[in-house]
Amino acid sequence: MTHSLDNSELVAFYRAAGFGGRVGWGSKAAVLVIDMAGNWTEPDAMIGSDLGGVTAQIKKVITAARNNDVPVLFTTMAYDPAMSDVSRVSRLKTPHADKMVRGDQSTQVIAELDRRDDEPLIEKPRASAFRNTNLISILVDRGIDTVVIVGCSTSGCIRATAEGAVDLGFHALVPAEAVGDRSPSAHTANLFDIDQRYADVVSVDHVVEHFESSADR
Repeated sequence: MTHSLDNSELVAFYRAAGFGGRVGWGSKAAVLVIDMAGNWTEPDAMIGSDLGGVTAQIKKVITAARNNDVPVLFTTMAYDPAMSDVSRVSRLKTPHADKMVRGDQSTQVIAELDRRDDEPLIEKPRASAFRNTNLISILVDRGIDTVVIVGCSTSGCIRATAEGAVDLGFHALVPAEAVGDRSPSAHTANLFDIDQRYADVVSVDHVVEHFESSADR
């Protein structure tokens, strides 16, 4: 069977097996913008792809968040130029780590998203935004119990961050149009798995409507 949100038969099969419950919204949300930097968004980059459509959808989410006092946080992956803070195994498995040099423009958030000074940029060493970062302390300090996860890549850092969120007891929502992947099939399959196991996959419109309501303020 094709792993797709549109495959109602497979969705029913997973629901019968006890997957696919809804976590919904908690009491206070934040938006996590995952790895929307040049290394991922420039098609000519080693791990890059055309994420122009995804970027436009992310802008809708973060505009609604900013207009309604919902915190926005960004992540990137960046290492010391000598790669002294990357394990040998990681470099063997993902040689593209050598392109993720701290301070390089390719690891900075793309200009289209207009990151503000009060919006943290978190450097993460691994796929999950929660792994060996200060993200948890920032969220706890602000009383946040819900994360809206946007960015890339669906099959890697989006999935890992959604898994980290549910493991730590956060409500997690993933607006389908605001995440992307260099592989369309990986994107489709992983959105299905995310929806069944880790987070509620919803629409961008659903997120925007929630932010614009009084429910989150």
